Amino acid sequence: MKLFDRINHKSVEAEVVQISDEEYTNIKKSGQFVFDWSLEKEKEVFKIVTGEQQTSIQGLISLTNIPEEFRIHINLLESANSNKGKHKKLDYVAGCLVAFAIQVSFEQGYYGFTSLLPKTQLIPLYKEKYGFSQYGRYLAIEGKEAIKLIQKYV
Repeated sequence: MKLFDRINHKSVEAEVVQISDEEYTNIKKSGQFVFDWSLEKEKEVFKIVTGEQQTSIQGLISLTNIPEEFRIHINLLESANSNKGKHKKLDYVAGCLVAFAIQVSFEQGYYGFTSLLPKTQLIPLYKEKYGFSQYGRYLAIEGKEAIKLIQKYV
């Protein structure tokens, strides 16, 4: 995956990997994340990392596989504080994490069917930037729109 370094105007290699139980304490201590990620321990949590040692966590995502509904659900998604707002260091963190979730959905045979329950102010962002459709309070993506997102970010 490629992130974009907004300061140096170049692509940066990134990888999404599952976090270990020991990392939750370091995530909290880093001061880079608002949410208490230790509450997500019972779910699958992944980090997007840069650097040779894969120690620089740029964002986190929590997923739940719901096989009876043939979908992957995004429980929580957060970019590191340094990658938020007008002065963010790296771009495409959230897009890469969403595309990763969709890729997991395809691997499970769910045709990219991925859902989330966003904060109300983020609904337009997910619809316009990522191609999600609204179903009641939930947003979801699948099929061609899901493939477009993978092609863009993976």
